[in-house]
Amino acid sequence: MHRALALAAEGAGQVSPGPLVGCVIVSPSGEIVGEGFYVYETLKHAETYALEQAGARGRGATVYVSLEPHAHHGRTPPCTDTLINAGISRVISPIKDPNPKVSGKGFAHLRKAGIAVSVGLLTREARQLNEKYLHFMATGRPFVHLKLAASLDGKIATRTGESQWITGPESRARVHQLRHEYDAILVGAGTASVDNPLLTDRSGQARRKSLIRVLLDEGLTIPANTKLVATATEAPLIIFAGQKADTAKLDLLRSSGVEVVIDETNGRDLSSVLTELGARSIQGVLVEGGATVAGKLLEGGLVNKVTFFLAPIIIGGREAPAAIGGAGADRLANALRLRNVEIVRRGEDIEITGYPGKSEE
Repeated sequence: MHRALALAAEGAGQVSPGPLVGCVIVSPSGEIVGEGFYVYETLKHAETYALEQAGARGRGATVYVSLEPHAHHGRTPPCTDTLINAGISRVISPIKDPNPKVSGKGFAHLRKAGIAVSVGLLTREARQLNEKYLHFMATGRPFVHLKLAASLDGKIATRTGESQWITGPESRARVHQLRHEYDAILVGAGTASVDNPLLTDRSGQARRKSLIRVLLDEGLTIPANTKLVATATEAPLIIFAGQKADTAKLDLLRSSGVEVVIDETNGRDLSSVLTELGARSIQGVLVEGGATVAGKLLEGGLVNKVTFFLAPIIIGGREAPAAIGGAGADRLANALRLRNVEIVRRGEDIEITGYPGKSEE
């Protein structure tokens, strides 16, 4: 199952709006005879690839698949039919697929055909692998991953606004890997204005769709000569603006290839922004700042995952911006605590990742 999950991860950036799926086929003698993982554009599921590789050796075999096989006719024929026709004897899977078209039906179809089905192996790992897909299926909104780079004293820039680069090259390479795993990247107007970022996936890995850049800019203040606007015809850019946005600026941006969404809440209700992104089948969004956006998302309970890259530098100064804005916690007991925390060294930096909420047993 560990191998099936690793194979599934090979599809990162290439499966949305579908899930990551990997499959390993083990013969009755214990030999791995087939492997495969899902990529949206190929119109073949992981199970099909693995069975094609196994051939006749798949008869009587055990299938380890990272997500419940589907039993309905969609873009592809039912995977359960393929497994049944191949003479598989057992299917082991960690979790069921929450998609209403699939959920439980795939396992039921296999059992009805006399195939033994076991569910629950490496459930936590499987859920984490497909956390964006599972969240999207449950809520209809994208999974929100807040990523910030800060100094040891929690500053994201100097008092003069300089922020490039707080972290080292290893951390920056890791950020592009994170971007590769998401459908969209989101920043606030302040970050776009001060940093003039490009916000593209420069991991060098194949992806199915261009990374969608999302900008929260209530007053439509973004200069027309920024990198974001200049590249709007090459990489999608969506700006959420308020109802009082300047009409002339609106027309100029749209003529440059920018999609401007006039938000009835003037961009202040980030829940409505996420709902709009979910309607576009965006499974996951990586939020890269700034402090005001981060504060609003956290205070609204809209963040599903947090990653901090901490550099071994001390910026200091009362006027230097901190990583998180907003009112903040009034007592330590009310501070947001992360669960399932992972800490990784990235060159001289430290990457800390966790999930808001109570710890899982």
